[in-house]
Amino acid sequence: MPALPVAGVRQVQPNFGQTMEPHYRVAIFGSARINEGDDSYRDVFEIASGLSAEGFDIVTGGGPGLMQAANAGSKSVAKGGQSIGLNIKLPHEQHPNPYLDIKEEFDRFSNRIDAFMALSDAVVVAPGGIGTLLELFYTWQLTQVHQLCETPIILYGGIWTNMLTWLEAEVMQSRLFDRHEMHNIFHVMEPAHVVDLVVRIHRDRSKQEHVCRNFNQYRVEIRDRDRF
Repeated sequence: MPALPVAGVRQVQPNFGQTMEPHYRVAIFGSARINEGDDSYRDVFEIASGLSAEGFDIVTGGGPGLMQAANAGSKSVAKGGQSIGLNIKLPHEQHPNPYLDIKEEFDRFSNRIDAFMALSDAVVVAPGGIGTLLELFYTWQLTQVHQLCETPIILYGGIWTNMLTWLEAEVMQSRLFDRHEMHNIFHVMEPAHVVDLVVRIHRDRSKQEHVCRNFNQYRVEIRDRDRF
């Protein structure tokens, strides 16, 4: 299995390899503790399969649970995008899943999450715990300070509803962040709607330089289907 080279679009740490051809990639974050047979596992498989069928690479933490679901979904598509895993070395829970085209091993979470940011053009956040929350808020922080721009963050599933309510009712109402800083946050409840949203954002990105300025158009177009 080949080692993962550096992204061609954004910079990552110098020892991360050589240049990778620019390609649209979607990171899927989610729990290592959700097993095959769970509804969330099937949903993430469906999301990744749909995205891979569009030719997008799928980037995950390379481990079990919903990471495996995403990589398996990617590999289920003939002539789809590549299945990429950024694995972290842990004493428990984390081992590479068997559905990877490209794998990179990391000793430190900080290096690994920066690699995610370097490689990913869009982020899907499936149900998860502390590690998934770290990945979500790190991505959001980088977009807030404009180190990332064209990176939609798509929260998938009802698990995020109360968190979003709390952020809006408590944190935002305390003026600790502004509503416009949520412009790239989407909350989607159906796998097909996740795929559709990413496809449309990618399509429009190819037509204009700063698609991030136009995220609200997607919110208006499909607000009747899901909560954004």
